[in-house]
Amino acid sequence: MLNLKEKRIRRSQKTRKKISELGVVRLSVHRTNLHIYAQLIDNKSKKVITSASTLEPDVRNEMSSGSNIAAAAFIGKRIAEKGRKCGISQIAFDRAGYKYHGRVKALAEAARENGLKF
Repeated sequence: MLNLKEKRIRRSQKTRKKISELGVVRLSVHRTNLHIYAQLIDNKSKKVITSASTLEPDVRNEMSSGSNIAAAAFIGKRIAEKGRKCGISQIAFDRAGYKYHGRVKALAEAARENGLKF
């Protein structure tokens, strides 16, 4: 019997396989109870291009909590700005098996509004 974490990881593996076939940069999201993290990863070279999280000092000064929808939206905006500086506009969204709602949805919508196209 699979537990919840194993089910999430299995879903994420399917998504990553499909994204690797597309051959585009992926926006990977990871969330914990206290923070949310986002990375732009180049699948060809297997390297992180840029990242943003609620652990960064600039973000911690502005946000009281890193585990709410407002913080996720701020990280989405921040990763979109960093991506545009690196010349990235077209991406694939890797939600890492998490449901597309709540903090994950807020991050994705903020990234879309600030110039990333999925």
